[in-house]
This record gives sequence, structure tokens and C-alpha cells, in this order.
Amino acid sequence: MGRHRDLDAEPGAAGPDVGAAAAGYGNPGDPTSGERGVLRHADGLLRCGWCGSDPLYVAYHDQEWGRPVVDERALFEKLCLEGFQAGLSWLTVLRKREAFREVFAGFDPEVVAGFGEVEVDRLLGDARIIRSRAKIDATVSNARTLLELWEADTRLSEVVWAHAPAPRPRPRSEDDVGVTTPASHGLARTLKRLGFRFIGPTSAYAFLQSMGLVDDHLERCHVPSSETGPAATAR
Repeated sequence: MGRHRDLDAEPGAAGPDVGAAAAGYGNPGDPTSGERGVLRHADGLLRCGWCGSDPLYVAYHDQEWGRPVVDERALFEKLCLEGFQAGLSWLTVLRKREAFREVFAGFDPEVVAGFGEVEVDRLLGDARIIRSRAKIDATVSNARTLLELWEADTRLSEVVWAHAPAPRPRPRSEDDVGVTTPASHGLARTLKRLGFRFIGPTSAYAFLQSMGLVDDHLERCHVPSSETGPAATAR
């Protein structure tokens, strides 16, 4: 549901799209039990099945995923990390997120935009992150694109939230959640037109889910519904 490998972020960049079916719903190897796509954990709470039982993933599900975000740096960070995730699982990126934040200066676009060959070579030698030149180059390029957007007196949050679909009931099961939507296709087209790289309809939908533009926590998940829209609490 929440995390998909992306075929369309950048030509030739991603592996096969396994979709939600492989994300961990009702995995018989998991100590918890599945109920219509949710898992009951040891604390008695029902959670979306994709978070499994990994403590880091559970905390991400409970505290971050689906919570509305309008902060520019947080949106930029997530956009870049979605690019690094292409062909991989989100948990892989999540485990490396603190290292990513360290080497990319907290995803400060003004700093990252100034990265040159010396910085890129340093990043390619850092085993703590995903060492893909194409993805690193895209992150630097995206930082420069964001600065150009700001110079044009436009905020990334404005661009992103303009593609938020109308609120709708939470999905009853993982079968009710697709991989792309018209909103994700529209967001991907807009971001590509502006010059952002490593973003396609699939990764755009994962971005919409994680940044709270859509609420795809399952109906029986314990996480309360959040207010959506640009006025929602920023991260």
C-alpha cells in the first residue's frame, strides 16, 4: 500500500514493480495476525500491514506516514528520498535516512545545490547511503530546481498541494489502494515540467501518501485521521 518499487522514476533506474502484494500484508512469518490487511501488534493496536513488525517501520507508520506536511525542506527531502528508493524498498531507505540527512546537509537545498564533482565523489564513496551516481546527481539537480522555483516566488508546497485530491473515506483493505492515481500522474507531470528528476506516477503516489495529501491508513488502523490541506500542521 504505502511503499512500492517504482518503474517510472527515471528511465532504466528502477527494478520491477512488486506492488502492494509483497509489502508484508498478513505475512505468515510475522508474529502478528492479519485482519483485512491490518496487523494486530503485541500492544493490541491494529496497524496497516505494510509496516510489519520492524520497530523503525512501525514508528514511521505511527508518527509520520500520512501526516500532512507543508514544510519546504521536509517536502524536498522526501522527494529526493523517493528517488533513492526507486528499485528498492522504503525500509532500506528509512534505515539509511539519518546518514542521508548527514551527507546532504539536512537536505538544505541551498547547500546541496552547490555540490560539485568533489562532493559527488565523496558521496559515491560513502557506504552508509545508496551509492548511485544517477540518483545523487538527480538530488543535486533537484536542489537547483527548487532554488529556481523559489526565485520565481513559488513554493514547492504550493505545487504539491495543488494536486491534493478531494478527501474520501479511508480504504477498507489493501485491495482498495492502487499504485497510481490521476493525482499522482498530474503531480509527476508537473514536477517533471518544472525540472525535477527521478519522479514518476508511482513514486508520486507514494509521496502523496506519505506527505498526507491522501489518507491511505486502512479503515481499522489505529492511527487517527489527520486534517489535510496546506493549513495542516507542518513538520
